[in-house]
Amino acid sequence: MKRFCCILLLLFLSGPVAAQAFVPNLGPDLPSITVRCGEVTLMLRRHSQWTPARIDFRGTPMTTERSAYGTVFRYPEIGFIGTGHLENEPEELQSLTFYVDGKEVVTPTAELSGETFRFVRESKIRGFRLTNVFEIKEDRLYETTTVATDVETPLDLVYHFMHAWTPTVSVLMAGSDAKPEADLIQPLLNDDEVDHKFYINAAVDWMSVYEPGSQQFAVSRLLETPATASSTSKVWNVVGTYRKYYLTAFQNQTVPKGFKGTWRMVTGFGEGDREQWPAAARTLASELSK
Repeated sequence: MKRFCCILLLLFLSGPVAAQAFVPNLGPDLPSITVRCGEVTLMLRRHSQWTPARIDFRGTPMTTERSAYGTVFRYPEIGFIGTGHLENEPEELQSLTFYVDGKEVVTPTAELSGETFRFVRESKIRGFRLTNVFEIKEDRLYETTTVATDVETPLDLVYHFMHAWTPTVSVLMAGSDAKPEADLIQPLLNDDEVDHKFYINAAVDWMSVYEPGSQQFAVSRLLETPATASSTSKVWNVVGTYRKYYLTAFQNQTVPKGFKGTWRMVTGFGEGDREQWPAAARTLASELSK
């Protein structure tokens, strides 16, 4: 895990110049696309291969652009391949399809808005076929990742649903439906001894972060994971940069030939003071399961 953290940090610090110049093999001739639906805004970015770049709620950024989102595989003896990682080879896009209010947008513009949004992104990473779906409806962000392969593949790990929460997020909470009395509440500090430290490191059903400046919070709930993938949630605390969520799977495992699995997550948002937040987050976590 220490090697994982060091490599991620090195790539983050050394990667932006190359990333800004990178143009993927597919997509509109735009640096980014900003989508507004109700109180949620989602930015998609070209140089990170049309994955999310920022998530806003009520006009306030809840995540930072100083990171990558999407899905990344780490191969033994090769390293990372996937969103934001160009040091080995780029992810190969297969198709990009945009929908606003149920109608396909054939020629996307830099600004899109409507009641609902749906974006289907198909790609390949070596022997893996990926379908990523991002949806906004009723002020909630739905993310679905389906992975399929016809080739047995050993992996160090794969991770999905990276959410680079803003570094001003001050506390996280995580819970499991089967043990509501065991909810984790963890301050996220800016002290040197907790810089580059992972939190949670467990299979949980939902997690929440609180941002004190805006008094806004987010709750992300897993809706589906493959039974054989051993999916685990992590939050990486990088002081001054982000408090970043990862859903890891297939850690030091081999993905079997013929595997096809789907991971689904929904994220909702709310507002309230710090004392109200734990109860409000638990209530929203329950509502997101319906």
